[in-house]
Amino acid sequence: MRTFDKEYKIMAVNRVKAGEKSAAEVARELDLSPTTLYGWIRKFGKHGENAFPGSGHLHKADDELRRLRKEIMDLKEENAILKKAAAYFAKNQK
Repeated sequence: MRTFDKEYKIMAVNRVKAGEKSAAEVARELDLSPTTLYGWIRKFGKHGENAFPGSGHLHKADDELRRLRKEIMDLKEENAILKKAAAYFAKNQK
């Protein structure tokens, strides 16, 4: 899998935004998947120059979303354990 630095992504997006060529044409010239380039354009439109923070770095909103999803998964796991324990003790209380 190829990786691209921030400057390369911004250069590709700017070539499309200049309006001289379509995203598909720019993607073909740069040997990219059009889907990849459209994703970069969408991220750039949403976050501007901060769109590509680099490997392992997330935007604050994305980081918060990841943290909350992990917390939900942990709580679901704890809930499942408590349900099993309650069923076990209810059965053995007879």
